[in-house]
Amino acid sequence: MKYKAIFFDRDGTLTYFNKEKELWRDGTIQEWSGKPFELPYEKMMYLFSLASEGKRPWYKNVDDEKEFFKKYYRYLLINEGITEDTEAKSLLLFNELWCNNDRILYPEVTEVLGYFCNRGYKMGVISDTSPSLEYTLQQLGVNKYFTAFTASSLVGVGKPSPIIYNAALNSLGVSAQESIYVDDCMIEAEGAAKLGFTAFYIDRSGENKDKTSIKSLRELIDFVENLSE
Repeated sequence: MKYKAIFFDRDGTLTYFNKEKELWRDGTIQEWSGKPFELPYEKMMYLFSLASEGKRPWYKNVDDEKEFFKKYYRYLLINEGITEDTEAKSLLLFNELWCNNDRILYPEVTEVLGYFCNRGYKMGVISDTSPSLEYTLQQLGVNKYFTAFTASSLVGVGKPSPIIYNAALNSLGVSAQESIYVDDCMIEAEGAAKLGFTAFYIDRSGENKDKTSIKSLRELIDFVENLSE
């Protein structure tokens, strides 16, 4: 077998966000504030900066992350002009939205992970995310397939920095040349390729026709099957 390991990004590759949770959030906050609620990226980052209260890094473990997001939801309510029962309301938002059915697996994920696991591949996740990376995958029942969970918040840098890819490689004791990587962000897939990974960009729309682009994770099975022919 040419490859010893396979690494996946999480969001957009293994999982997608639960739209029902987002609709519940927007509707609930709109009901409390009496005005439409939107959360563009710039606004979210502003609220993150408030919740951090000047601390760097924002969180070092899951307990830190929980406290961070409880503060985040308090600041969100204040920013929307909601001043009554903010503690109870922010706790409700936290309990409903933090690691509570907020992500859904793409249909083929379990099949593909099982395929590589059953063939002895070492498996890891590399994600620009918070310390709860492993916990989120545990909730979805797929953490058992992985032995490495590399989160940018714990490494200190995000993709496409070589540092985070090398941290993941070191955690599994493999080289980039022995590893496959797949990501829904082209820049991050290219960052892995520059280090020597066999990297794939997953574009579920199928619009990208580059030879390193795939539409479904099942194409990874086709790729390794063809190696043995």
